Amino acid sequence: MSRLFSPLHIKDVELKNRIVVSPMCQYSSVDGYSNDWHLVHLGSRAVGGAGLLIQEASAVSPEGRITPDDLGIYLDGHIEGLKRITRFIHSQGAVAGIQLAHAGRKASHTSPWKGGIQLAGSDPGWKTVSASAVSFTETEEPPLELDTRGIRKVLDDFGAATARALEAGYRVAEIHAAHGYLIHQFLSPLSNKRTDEYGGSFENRVRLLLQVVEAVKQAWRPDYPLFVRLSCTDWMEGGWNIEESVKVSALLKDRGIDLIDCSSGGVSPKASIPLGPAYQAPFAARIKKDTGILTGAVGLITGPEQSEEILDRGEADLIIMAREFLRNPYFPLQAARILGDGIPWPPQYERAKNK
Repeated sequence: MSRLFSPLHIKDVELKNRIVVSPMCQYSSVDGYSNDWHLVHLGSRAVGGAGLLIQEASAVSPEGRITPDDLGIYLDGHIEGLKRITRFIHSQGAVAGIQLAHAGRKASHTSPWKGGIQLAGSDPGWKTVSASAVSFTETEEPPLELDTRGIRKVLDDFGAATARALEAGYRVAEIHAAHGYLIHQFLSPLSNKRTDEYGGSFENRVRLLLQVVEAVKQAWRPDYPLFVRLSCTDWMEGGWNIEESVKVSALLKDRGIDLIDCSSGGVSPKASIPLGPAYQAPFAARIKKDTGILTGAVGLITGPEQSEEILDRGEADLIIMAREFLRNPYFPLQAARILGDGIPWPPQYERAKNK
């Protein structure tokens, strides 16, 4: 069997293969509630053979949504619809995961196909919060700097959302600390200009992330995996970098995090990102080598042979795919054939397996 289709045990959860559907925002909710779109979007990819599906960035509070159309997990009423999704994913032999997120200063925007513009600080928009009162672009309204009470609310919101995620049936939780959203805004010197215990030194800038981890752990099952998604570099001078990502990954490993999902960028629109095939895989390789923690590689990974090579070289433990899964929900079934692996197909589709 290929490495791509070998199982991976993390705590008490077994992934049947190393293929992961990356969390991808669908901007298709009303008041944070899931609907048929989310069921079909994730369900079709579970049918398609992915081992783990991580649900899109799910806001831990209304003000943590990127857009008014974002999926949320900040109300008890959200749980029942999400249970419908996790039940179907698990019925296909896949594992349902969820990404817990707060957008910070990148919240209160319209959805991408509606222009992606900042909304005014009143209905349907709202005033955003961040590490510091520094706007994402020069033309946007700056956020409010979180005070101690505001930070306490963020921690409470992450904890409460985690408890709801557990009740909804998720078996993997991922803390979103990447892509320029709230936790990343605290990590990066480009967005964090604080002079208190949350700003300045590396130890201070990582404080919120470590506190979020503790809040999530208190509500999460100890036998279920916990991931953190990091932007391993800001791609800018004076920003967060791979050396700091290695350091914080070691701290996260010590605190019980099981895997680092290695992405990059997002904290500044001025960053120049050298896009190319598997361009972020070296970050996963570096963190895995230097800390011993499991890693996931993500970013322009599009083929089975390419995925197999990343795993063969020991650069990562999971292959996390986004755009390729938007193009092809059944990528794993087709990849298995290319790599010569005889994996089971859904019985409803078996007539197409060998013809």
